[in-house]
Amino acid sequence: MYLIKQWHNCFEFIKLLYKARCFFARFSIIFEELLSNSVGFFIAVDAGHRAVIFDRFRGVQDAVVGEGTHFLIPWVQKPIIFDCRSRPRNVPVITGSKDLQNVNITLRILFRPVATQLPRIFTSIGEDYDERVLPSITTEVLKAVVARFDAGELITQRELVSRQVSEDLTERASTFGLILDDVSLTHLTFGKEFTEAVEMKQVAQQEAERARFVVEKVRAEQQKQAAIISAEGDSQAALLIANSLAVAGDGLVELRKLEAAEDILGYFRKW
Repeated sequence: MYLIKQWHNCFEFIKLLYKARCFFARFSIIFEELLSNSVGFFIAVDAGHRAVIFDRFRGVQDAVVGEGTHFLIPWVQKPIIFDCRSRPRNVPVITGSKDLQNVNITLRILFRPVATQLPRIFTSIGEDYDERVLPSITTEVLKAVVARFDAGELITQRELVSRQVSEDLTERASTFGLILDDVSLTHLTFGKEFTEAVEMKQVAQQEAERARFVVEKVRAEQQKQAAIISAEGDSQAALLIANSLAVAGDGLVELRKLEAAEDILGYFRKW
């Protein structure tokens, strides 16, 4: 009887240990859930991030939670994490120039939200603010700026175009609580018709340059031949004069003097 009682006590002790083990296992699961970011007492905000707190009773809080670990009320408060580091985004746009040429432009933007305006951004725009804001304002600004230049100026004055786009887009993005760290034109092409016209113009310019070179070469040859002929004529004239002087002696010289005197006399008679 004594042994049976001892075995019974042992069995009850084992059952108690098993219940305690189950209790601690459940408690550990609950504790892990409480430490999680979604429903726990604490929230961990990584470097370069900020958190906006949504309260089920008071709505979105104005205070922005910075980096580190912070206390939350489970179920009542919910954190929304935002990345406040600069992120790149490429926005392709098809628009028209001042001379009605189709222009394909790709704009690369480095953007980040203003940390103090995150509650307003989350309330009025949402977590995907970049998808909702950047494509529309980029298209709007690019169309307005590109329309001020013709196709040739977009190529020759690309730096000026990029600067105006950056200034206008930065001002436009600031109204939505966004900071643009860099704005640059990474791709700029024109329509098929304009490209073909430019190629034809380049070919025509090359043909004109080639024709001018040929004309100048022919002209130089002609001037060279004319100089040679003139030199030969002068040489022949000098030879004839020398022969005449040898044959006629001073008679030719005297004849030239008489002709010169007649010319001078005729000049004075006019007066």
